[in-house]
Amino acid sequence: MTGQTTPGSAPLRYRAGPRRQTFATLLDGLRTDGGAHVVTGEPGGGRTAFLEFAARAFRAGPVWHVRAEPACFPRPHSGLRTLLRAARHAGRVPGDGAAEEVLLDVLRAASVRSPLLVCVDDAHLWDAASRAVLGRVAARVHTADDVHRVGLLVTVPGHRPVEREWAALPVLQLAPLAPGDAAGLLHDLTDGAVDPVVRDELVTEAQGNPALLLALAHRLSPAQLRGDHALPRPLADAGTLTAVAGGCPSGRRPDDAELLLAVAAAMRATGEQDAEAALVRRAVNGTGGRDDGTSPGPSGPPQPPELLAVPGGRLRFRSPLLGRAVYAGAPSERRRAVHRSLAAAHPAPRDVPALLHRSWAAPGPDAVLAAELEAAAADTSSGTPPALRRTARVRAAELTPDDALRARRYTAAAEQALLAGHPAEALRLLDDAGSRPAPAPVRGRAELLRGRVLLADGPVDDARESFLLAAGLLSGPGPKSARSEAAVLGAADAAWAAGDRQGCLRALTHGTHEAHGVSAPAAVAWTLDLRAVDADPTGPREAAPRETPEGSSAHRGATPVQPSVPPPALLRDHRDGMRAVLLGRFDLAAAPLTRVVDRGRPAADPERLLRSAAAALMLGDVGAARRAGARALASARTLGTAALEPRALEYLAYAELRAGRHQLARTHAEEGLRAARRAGQRNTAAHHHAVLALAASIEGERARVTEHATAALTTARRHGLAQAELLAQWAAARADLGEGRPEEAADRLGPLVRPGARRGHFAVWMLAVPCFVEAAALAGRPEDARTVVEDFALWAGCGADPQAAAQLLRCRALLAAPEAADELYLSALDRHDETSGDFERARTELLHGKWLRRRRRLREARARLGEALVDFERCGAQLWARQAAAELRAGGVAPSGPGTGEPRRPGARDLSLLTPQQLRIARCVAEGATNREVALSLSVSTRTVDYHLRNVFATLGVRSRVELVRLVEQAEKTGAQL
Repeated sequence: MTGQTTPGSAPLRYRAGPRRQTFATLLDGLRTDGGAHVVTGEPGGGRTAFLEFAARAFRAGPVWHVRAEPACFPRPHSGLRTLLRAARHAGRVPGDGAAEEVLLDVLRAASVRSPLLVCVDDAHLWDAASRAVLGRVAARVHTADDVHRVGLLVTVPGHRPVEREWAALPVLQLAPLAPGDAAGLLHDLTDGAVDPVVRDELVTEAQGNPALLLALAHRLSPAQLRGDHALPRPLADAGTLTAVAGGCPSGRRPDDAELLLAVAAAMRATGEQDAEAALVRRAVNGTGGRDDGTSPGPSGPPQPPELLAVPGGRLRFRSPLLGRAVYAGAPSERRRAVHRSLAAAHPAPRDVPALLHRSWAAPGPDAVLAAELEAAAADTSSGTPPALRRTARVRAAELTPDDALRARRYTAAAEQALLAGHPAEALRLLDDAGSRPAPAPVRGRAELLRGRVLLADGPVDDARESFLLAAGLLSGPGPKSARSEAAVLGAADAAWAAGDRQGCLRALTHGTHEAHGVSAPAAVAWTLDLRAVDADPTGPREAAPRETPEGSSAHRGATPVQPSVPPPALLRDHRDGMRAVLLGRFDLAAAPLTRVVDRGRPAADPERLLRSAAAALMLGDVGAARRAGARALASARTLGTAALEPRALEYLAYAELRAGRHQLARTHAEEGLRAARRAGQRNTAAHHHAVLALAASIEGERARVTEHATAALTTARRHGLAQAELLAQWAAARADLGEGRPEEAADRLGPLVRPGARRGHFAVWMLAVPCFVEAAALAGRPEDARTVVEDFALWAGCGADPQAAAQLLRCRALLAAPEAADELYLSALDRHDETSGDFERARTELLHGKWLRRRRRLREARARLGEALVDFERCGAQLWARQAAAELRAGGVAPSGPGTGEPRRPGARDLSLLTPQQLRIARCVAEGATNREVALSLSVSTRTVDYHLRNVFATLGVRSRVELVRLVEQAEKTGAQL
């Protein structure tokens, strides 16, 4: 193996980020101060691409770029002559030791007028004399010894120790490409024609090596890149790996090849980047080294090949690519032999690594060994990493001669892959399971898993069909099993995500004739599109079977081996409660959903906790939903169930939105988006994008609204996610409204909330009604909103959304005659006092303040608008705060504070911003009354006093009762109106 630059190196374009910043800093230093650097990295790691980037980026002067070719440098100083030819130097190179001075003279002359950059690629391929000269010159360039303004970059391979010629120079180690950069490289290569699933698999297989990534992409046909045809297996075969590596490494000594293969095989059995040196040497001694039991001589064990590093008694390849090439390029007989030796040398013959070695040494199916592997993989107390246990399950399936048992083991391995956040691997294993005949329960279990994969990362209509097929295969003559109930809920959840209300009901009544006295035909007769969830898109999507995915185990600290499904009773309660909610029978939904919530409180299983959170959201118990979601997240992280983390964060984000804490919702959604991307869950990522768009529409960040709404809509339209689509549209409309464009907001929301075929998701459209009513009223089109207000009134009367009652009164005030509007606004504000959520209250205050100002009730308008300004500032809604500030200025007040860019100055005139109720409370507090005494004197609750007093403090810019007393006293002395 030469370590030469791989032909067709990656056309890397370094994107903005820490990597590019590091390169830019290095090049700036070379341009201004000169110096020499060694650039190293594994074969195909981008050394040549980096030099090309450096040459393009260096515009301060000339660039000499020399590539080494092994055949070109057989004679002494042949490499140096090539460099001098690039410098247009026609003189002779002396062979008497003066070559160094010749090269230095050339460099000095070239750098007199401007800086010079010299790039030498694959310098290790030069003849020894040229390397020695270049090394000495590089040292003098680096120390600026008689050579100034010369930059020198020399690349050498990173799979060997840096040679002595370059040992004194600083080394730039090229790290593997980050997944985002690798995906960008693929996008550039294919003009965006690669399927996202195929792209992710290629990125994972390449492990950050750009040349390998391009070789894998070139190996695929256009149909395979689009995802239309199956990918070849293995994706990175021996030919591809050895071509990128520049050949199959074998070492320089006869025994090196055996040792290298043993290290590669040992690493495969542990899934780690290194191997235990003692184990490898015992295995090698038994196959090709010492096999007589003697100990090493006085000089100690032989030195390992230079391709290996030996950190702390471990052996590892300096280049991971070379390790893969060594194993893939070895004949199958040699691989089996080395695995036999490693199994015999292993100190724990019943552990997973030893059994895996035995399995790879087996020439064919072995039922006994397969059973041993399955048992070892099921033992979570062994401390075996989850990924290795999953490998053992796959290998057990491959060794199983019985078709039905083989399909069951493939399905069990797929469950573990999905739970660990590897949906593409899970689908491949399910395809393997389906290629063999199997009984109905095994096929049903496989279809249940396929439905879960598609629900999180595929067309949801396809997911529903898989779930329904699974429900039919899993149903038996007796009571429904937990998996059968989970499949039914899965079908309902898929229908919910698609916005198919009747399909959701049909799925929930699958195999039954009625539920709690409400017949299935009643669903057809029910004419109101009632929202089955909460005030933010949460419930039904969560309520459904997405909570039944893969399950977990009771063991802490390890991925569950036997995925659990919640017991049938809990699933039936969830199913019955969800069905009753869909039918508008909240009286029948409360009992079963409450039981689901209660069962989740003592649970440690993330599946049960997620069901508890979903049920709590449908009941309107946001506090319980947040607690269950947080516990589910903690449990999923403890158990290593990566597939459940994005869902737990989704529930938390929706619960925080419903509670009016949009900034916390944003935090959870940002983390959830990252988790969903890692787990390959594009549908879940779309919901997180929708939450982020909604949060940004409150905070007034239009660019972020557009970014996240577009991302959500792209996936939603591709996979049929009606719920995520409506939420993204709602976020965009709310951003329009915040920017003072009610016509655009009304046009965007009108088709989604008005009756008709274009109405949005049956369970979410009513969430956007208050926004549409406000937009229509401000746009001078109140008649467009009257019908939907009456529909919204039916929803608000269900009591599942604590904000709905106040929002309904606000909507009625917007559409009411002048003599009735004031009372409706005041009633809405009273209802806001009963719930949390500054943003919704501030919107009502803003609209009421606008209404008052337009009727010349300026003093009341100023007070109300001041309250709106404070509340908007408190919840970070700066765009809306600017609306309130503009209204205040229009009313003759110069507002101050964070929302207007001016510091708030406490003073007597600020008291005019207080409402009458706030003024009364301020006066009582100034007289020394406690909050309880104030509440008794004004006949209000202590909570109401607390709320108003916080607003008084924020409005006046005071931080304590002492400051408030002083301000009130000053106002009395100056004649301020109290």
